[in-house]
Amino acid sequence: MVYIAKGKDRGRTGKIISIFPKTGNIIVEGINIKKRHVRPRRSGEKGQVVEIPGRISASNVSLLCPNCKKSARLSYQVHEHGRSRICKRCGSVV
Repeated sequence: MVYIAKGKDRGRTGKIISIFPKTGNIIVEGINIKKRHVRPRRSGEKGQVVEIPGRISASNVSLLCPNCKKSARLSYQVHEHGRSRICKRCGSVV
């Protein structure tokens, strides 16, 4: 889950559908909705307007802490098993 920090959907939250690491973009469910006009494929079928979520920059979102339900700045804590992400607000493991 992510918190939208900038743009027309600022303040909303959503689940990440897909990630594009080369361009630094993500698609979030229900955010940045675009309307696409689709032509009929077969005879007798009607054309329609489909709403699809568009890409947004990954720099405009922040991770949502599952414990305090607010946007989280993260720090890392190193263990002998590896490292874990920690919310700087509440101190819980994300």
